[in-house]
Amino acid sequence: MDNATIWEWVGYLASVVVAISLMMSNIKKLRWWNLIGAALFVAYGLAISAIPVALVNFFIVLIDIYYLIRLYKYEHKSD
Repeated sequence: MDNATIWEWVGYLASVVVAISLMMSNIKKLRWWNLIGAALFVAYGLAISAIPVALVNFFIVLIDIYYLIRLYKYEHKSD
């Protein structure tokens, strides 16, 4: 299997992970799955030199991290 084929499969995997994230009813699970999918898309975008794909997904990774931190801080304060 050549490099291009491997990265094509990473792109497919990223798509599946993002699709799975959108089926989550639990917001924490949604954010975690979406974070993983977006991170895969960042790697995919960089590997195939699709900078817009990498940039928008990097932004999504940052958003997911921000909201996960907020969710865990709020959960901690409730205890």
